[in-house]
Amino acid sequence: MNKDQIIVTKNSEEKEFYSEDKLRYSLRSCGATSNQVDVIINQVNHQIYNGISTNEIYKKAFSILKKFDRAFASRYSLKRALFELGPTGYPFERLIGALLKEKGYDTKVGVILQGHCVTHEIDVLAEKDGSVYAIECKFHSDSKATSNVKVPLYINSRFLDVQKFWNASPKNDTNLKQGWLVTNTRFTKDAIDYGKCIGLTLLSWDYPKGNGMKINIDSYGLYPVTALTTLTKKEKQQLIATDFILIKELYSNLGILQKMHISTNRIQQTKNEIDKLLHYDNFTNETR
Repeated sequence: MNKDQIIVTKNSEEKEFYSEDKLRYSLRSCGATSNQVDVIINQVNHQIYNGISTNEIYKKAFSILKKFDRAFASRYSLKRALFELGPTGYPFERLIGALLKEKGYDTKVGVILQGHCVTHEIDVLAEKDGSVYAIECKFHSDSKATSNVKVPLYINSRFLDVQKFWNASPKNDTNLKQGWLVTNTRFTKDAIDYGKCIGLTLLSWDYPKGNGMKINIDSYGLYPVTALTTLTKKEKQQLIATDFILIKELYSNLGILQKMHISTNRIQQTKNEIDKLLHYDNFTNETR
């Protein structure tokens, strides 16, 4: 069968034709060279079959890419690495707080605020230039999950309750300006349309176009420890349990890996992987 006629099954159970161009784009966007991409695609094309899942294609490509370059494989696995931050949403909230801090906001994670009617727990509170923003984070461990219009409807009602109390209080010298909704998956079209209509800022894996979560994480080097290929899943969960969420935090505290009885050789491998992720632009400029 011609590879262009092969049907693949997406995570959503939808069917579509296999696209070599999509695979090529995803590999190139994580940093793989043209030659590496050609090798990977050639090997994957010889292993695909009608009905294969996109997840299986990902696994095959990831396995080959990891042999070429672990840092590129880390970037390629970013979406899945975010899912592995669970089961609670707190690590994801920490990541979003760190992202806003990189953008110049003062941030607090997990804040209880009084509303006009009731109290609310705000996932991330961010302040910049006298304006305050209330950010709700919707973390999903399931890639099939989406946030429909009911979610921004609910989030906006909570925000308005808090905003009414905050801006009327003489104790506050800042303005609670806007609510945000962030998710690691996707929004439905209705959710996006509603968010635009009421002025609720939305951020997801690939929205807004050209400024989604993936691009922001790449830009600021805010990779979660779950993206590392040099550590086991159990070791990464141990790090999260001790509040090491980002590779930047781990890089400054590699001694924690010794306490976890990880060998000196693997610690050095992990350091090298983090170093390349944090200085991605320098490495790519040297190799291309």
